[in-house]
Amino acid sequence: MRKELYVRSEGRLVKAVIRNYGRDDFAGLIDVQKACFPPPFPEELLWNEEQLACHVKTFPEGAICAEIDGVIVGSMTGLIVDMADYGHDHSWSAVTDDGYIRNHNPRGQTLYVVDIGVVPAYRQSGLGKWMMQTLYETVVHLGLDRLLGGGRMPGYGERAGTETPEQYVAKVLSGEWNDPVISFLLRCGRMPVGIADGYLEDEQSLNYAVLMEWRNPFKS
Repeated sequence: MRKELYVRSEGRLVKAVIRNYGRDDFAGLIDVQKACFPPPFPEELLWNEEQLACHVKTFPEGAICAEIDGVIVGSMTGLIVDMADYGHDHSWSAVTDDGYIRNHNPRGQTLYVVDIGVVPAYRQSGLGKWMMQTLYETVVHLGLDRLLGGGRMPGYGERAGTETPEQYVAKVLSGEWNDPVISFLLRCGRMPVGIADGYLEDEQSLNYAVLMEWRNPFKS
């Protein structure tokens, strides 16, 4: 898969490429991870080359990156799962095989998002939304039911003293508050379907995540 498009950056239009990533991209993908997830995000959760090799080997259709002027500036990874194997209150570690995706199940009906990231310099360009759209297209192309993933809620840590996770999400949905991750996913068309406790070791989110889906509009 490869497509070209223009995005706006610093007041000008620049050409971007969204494509599947391969072995030659590993160093660039790791650099993107470091830029996207600085401390206090746990360093051990950043991609390593073994994980990336598993992505490319196991489900290359779900391994995509965004490139501008030959430099990788964003990436997104997914796998197919049968959610009956994991249940509603699952963890990121369990459903993604600690990011190795060796549990990829071609017979499943859910494309599960492992991660998405765009380097800070291009976060207002729309690249994240275009990568998400690309995996929506993959859902349709493969005839799957939906895309699903857990969204961090990094603004919750500062509100936890007065709000439950459910109350926090409700105020983000009402527009009263903005959360950098949840609000972005809403703008991408994702819909919240629940909250998972202990989803990921994440100090800012107090280990909570909002499960958010996009359903294939061509399937009932």
